[in-house]
Amino acid sequence: MSTGQRNKTTAAARENPHPDGPRLLADIGGTNARFALEFGPDQIEQIRVYPCVDYPGVADAVKKYLKDTKIGHVNHAAVAIANPVDGDEVKMTNHHWSFSIEATRRALGFDTLLVVNDFTALAMSLPRLSDEQRIQVGGGKAKQNSVIGLLGAGTGLGVSGLIPADDRWIALGSEGGHATFAPVDEREIYLLEYAQKKWPHVSYERMCAGPGVELIYRGLAARAKKRVGANVDPAEVTRRALEEDDPLALEALDCFCGILGTFAGSLAVTLGALGGIYIGGGVVPRLGDFFANSSFRTRFESKGRFEQYLSNIPIYVITAEYPAFLGVSAILHEQLSDRGSGGSAVFERIRQMRDALTPAERRVADLALNHPRSVINDPIVDIARKAAVSQPTVIRFCRTLGCQGLSDFKLKLATGLTGTIPMSHSQVHLGDTATDFGTKVLDNTVSSILQLREHLNFENVEKAIDFLNSARRVEFYGLGNSNIVAQDAHYKFFRFGIPTIAYGDVYMQAASAALLGEGDVIVAISKSGKAPELLRVLEVAMQAGAKVIAITSSNTPLAKKATVALETDHIEIRESQLSMISRILHLVMIDVLAVGVAIRRAAPQAEVQKAVKRARDDGNEEALAVLDWLSHGVAPSKRPRE
Repeated sequence: MSTGQRNKTTAAARENPHPDGPRLLADIGGTNARFALEFGPDQIEQIRVYPCVDYPGVADAVKKYLKDTKIGHVNHAAVAIANPVDGDEVKMTNHHWSFSIEATRRALGFDTLLVVNDFTALAMSLPRLSDEQRIQVGGGKAKQNSVIGLLGAGTGLGVSGLIPADDRWIALGSEGGHATFAPVDEREIYLLEYAQKKWPHVSYERMCAGPGVELIYRGLAARAKKRVGANVDPAEVTRRALEEDDPLALEALDCFCGILGTFAGSLAVTLGALGGIYIGGGVVPRLGDFFANSSFRTRFESKGRFEQYLSNIPIYVITAEYPAFLGVSAILHEQLSDRGSGGSAVFERIRQMRDALTPAERRVADLALNHPRSVINDPIVDIARKAAVSQPTVIRFCRTLGCQGLSDFKLKLATGLTGTIPMSHSQVHLGDTATDFGTKVLDNTVSSILQLREHLNFENVEKAIDFLNSARRVEFYGLGNSNIVAQDAHYKFFRFGIPTIAYGDVYMQAASAALLGEGDVIVAISKSGKAPELLRVLEVAMQAGAKVIAITSSNTPLAKKATVALETDHIEIRESQLSMISRILHLVMIDVLAVGVAIRRAAPQAEVQKAVKRARDDGNEEALAVLDWLSHGVAPSKRPRE
């Protein structure tokens, strides 16, 4: 994007801004993280580049960018990343960053955080490229509403495609660059054999990604029995070819282009890409006229009986400076638009009714549309303040939409959010059939668990696990229904070898708590968190030095008294179901803690097993006996010293 374009963009952004504020766009590779702000449709500015190595994680880089641009807060963000994206956990292949998408969204305070593969984003940018942002290399005219192919040579070889579907495009996720390399002549057979000395499987990525330029150069040098210095890299080979007309470098670069042409031709016939093949990445656009005059186009069309078929397909080299921003912008726009086009009944209803609302109610509607998570999470006093209305107006707005109140509206609003797992909740009514109330009970339970995931303080979870893992003794206290959870916790934790017991009687709790002290831990489980007899028992234990982990609702006396509080709130429903859902959430929290302790104990145990193997290999019987005791709890026998 040129300076002139950016200036025009900045001016346009002020005329037609996004109603929900600027959106964050990111393109993250193994070396650099690129960020931009989109203030309106195709109005992208504030582009900045940060070295990934300078930041511990992706959230740190985002925070630095937001601080540098002084933008304050962003509600919606989309990230293109040079990595497969399959689920919530992302672990980069070419960099050490790994992160949870959902945890990162919460940490940054975004309403929406979409993370997609960088080539999926690049593919989605293709329909939005202008003629000035691409250069055609041979072929005829692209056929309208046809499949488009995409490849890009950079650190790796990315592959994707676009399939037309009515008035939209579907991007293909692909790892096609790892297809097995197929040589077409004696020279390439030699290069294959040369590469097989390093890798058992030689893919096209090995040959026609950026590092392939150096591989081909060194392979051709070995074939010609020429010596090559250790400091030759892909950039140096390219420089020697383009600036010095070095014969070996020129041959290597043309061979690279030829292999890429064969791969691109295979991609075109595989996809039926009559809409054209686009080439991005960091290598080809830098080759300029050399690429256009290379063997690429000839090799692209060299498919025997399909030569005529391929000769009509145009090749486009992408010259746009930051095309991935266009792609993630399109993906984010589509996701956010789904809120008003069937993605959620409540969002659609708000949009339909907005013009018929009073001016005050309309402000509440706008807040719900533009900042839905804020409405879901905030108490009514904060919602009213942010919308600049009274609290009764908020309630009146909810009832106008057909909701029973604010809680019911929050639950329906949660079902339409993008960028996270949808949540739903329903009221159980007298007269419901088994199908109706059975479905509602299950939906309500799932919804509550997802709400717990959304709001749980995981730093406190870490602290609780640390206390439990190092505890001398653990006691679980629960009264009434909570005693069931305490007994379940006792069953899970005694298997770790920690002295543990569960008490559901307040007198037994008092008697046992009086004997606790430093190194002991009480896990107190209570829905209300208000039982005065339980609070008195815990006070005695804490004064003696014991730690208390509370599994309870937020802002209760128990939560405030405990050393660590794990708050299991859920949106209120019918009173008859409160204890049931609370019990489920408490059982889930016990499972989280048990898994955490198991993981903590598995790591040192694995080290013991490694030490056992070393002692056995060394024949060190005394060390082996001690390690066997550590591993299995069998005391080493005493042997006389020789």
